[in-house]
Amino acid sequence: MKAIRFEKTGGPEVLQYVDYDLPAPGPGQIRIKHTAIGVNFIDTYHRSGLYPLPLPSGLGSEAAGEVEALGPGVTGFKIGERVGYCSGAIGAYAEANNVAAEKVVKLPDGVSDEVAAAAMLKGMTAQYLLRRIHPLKAGETIVFHSAAGGVGQIACQWAKHLGATVIGWEKQVREITKGVGVPVVYDSIGKDTFEASLDCLQVRGLMVSFGNSSGPVTPFPLGILATKGSLMVTRPTLASFVRTAKEMQDTADDLFAVIKSGAVKVAIHQRFALKDAAKAQEALAAKKTIGATVLVP
Repeated sequence: MKAIRFEKTGGPEVLQYVDYDLPAPGPGQIRIKHTAIGVNFIDTYHRSGLYPLPLPSGLGSEAAGEVEALGPGVTGFKIGERVGYCSGAIGAYAEANNVAAEKVVKLPDGVSDEVAAAAMLKGMTAQYLLRRIHPLKAGETIVFHSAAGGVGQIACQWAKHLGATVIGWEKQVREITKGVGVPVVYDSIGKDTFEASLDCLQVRGLMVSFGNSSGPVTPFPLGILATKGSLMVTRPTLASFVRTAKEMQDTADDLFAVIKSGAVKVAIHQRFALKDAAKAQEALAAKKTIGATVLVP
């Protein structure tokens, strides 16, 4: 099969489109034939070495397709069934991948493979941010950075569906909230916005730093949190919220439900052939993409 592989970290130019022998699925694994592959900012972190992977390596952690083969001991799935995954299986930039069964979710009618591949990682991230790490309430006002990005577009629609007001720019916060601030800030930018995000928070507010698109947050003295109103800070990842097969499927089902209802619309603005994965990453890193991007095998 064809796959994207890389032998050293660096820019998009390190990505190679090669023939790769995928072994048969091992115990507890499902082989998934991909029909659509998600492109996410975390993929650039893996490629650059910010989040190190053992090399040589495949790339990507999100795709949708159909069950092609079942490894020993796998139950609850059948050949030809529509499935997807977005966590725990590096190597999605390929025509197929072997994925641990507990990381695989079933796709419902009414959600296409492309939409699932484009939305699972971003949408399940939005789910734990809005529904679990800070259960959003109707009437709340929040700050969500990068509202035009992949996670942001889904999260902002979902937040509005839940009855919240979303602000995408911290300079408006004090005016809109009459000086009080907001209960929670969701910040995927990192270094460039961290301090300003803290200043948006009300007393005992929660800073959710879930990404590093401008670089890692600069170390800071914890006392700052006290002086700004006993603030709280968390640095979560999706993996901590989908530790079991049930958590994985339940999180996905919550996402799929709001997509099927029409409350959240997933806009796929960029499609690249699998062989052009480097071009897709160049566009993503240069902030030339809007909404979701998918690779087509």
